[in-house]
Amino acid sequence: MAERFDCYHCEDSLFGRKYILREERPYCVACFEALFASTCEECGKLIGCDCKDLSYKDRHWHEACFHCSRCRGSLVDKPFAAKEDQLLCTDCYSQEYSSRCQECKKSIMPGTRKMEYKGSSWHETCFICHRCQQPIGTKSFIPKDGQNFCVPCYERQYALQCVQCKKPVTSGGVTYREQPWHRECFVCTACKKPLSGQRFTSRDEFAYCLGCFCDLYAKKCAGCASPISGLGGTKYISFEERQWHNDCFNCKKCSLSLVGRGFLTERDDILCPDCGKDI
Repeated sequence: MAERFDCYHCEDSLFGRKYILREERPYCVACFEALFASTCEECGKLIGCDCKDLSYKDRHWHEACFHCSRCRGSLVDKPFAAKEDQLLCTDCYSQEYSSRCQECKKSIMPGTRKMEYKGSSWHETCFICHRCQQPIGTKSFIPKDGQNFCVPCYERQYALQCVQCKKPVTSGGVTYREQPWHRECFVCTACKKPLSGQRFTSRDEFAYCLGCFCDLYAKKCAGCASPISGLGGTKYISFEERQWHNDCFNCKKCSLSLVGRGFLTERDDILCPDCGKDI
């Protein structure tokens, strides 16, 4: 007795008939199409075994149904783009949806690299420095008057030059006497400590921190011998080429403050009228 060779699903004999193997099981054409064939997205009919099944993201089409939703041109073996479940050829997609290059005004085709900045788009090859005409790509750039510049070109053309080191000041600079400085270059003339954000003063157009200025140029108090800066509203008393801090202007004998009072002098000392009446 001959061995049977039947359809796995309907069990009809497959001898002399076309059949399809799936997972090593034979199916007649009718059963295979009923069980496994995909439905075409376009026409809604089954994609039979004798037809080419084209698929994209779990969707299927007959070869003749796989066309652009807008111009109806075939998409077989051609690049395409998807938008809201519709398939479009690259020409239709670019006309309908693609952004336009800010430089050449042409469409930026799907799948091509583009550069974006503040709502504007460029082809990668069109996004270039206005001065040197070299592609900027992913490097840092600086916009100026509607044009984009690579950092070296911007610095050469527009950046202020630090008075001290003569290099461009691109950010975080300091202005002193209407001239630009890097923060790290604006230092005390004497001790070289940074002055940015600190109180300072100047002499002969040179900047000094308060400590150095007082040590070098401030008058010394006749009472405590410490410098009298005279800065920031500091009050002091001056008499015959001598100076005192307000708190140091006291009677040598009784330590009474003589600020706003009459006083007498005995050699280098100052005395209140009571202590000086016996002079």
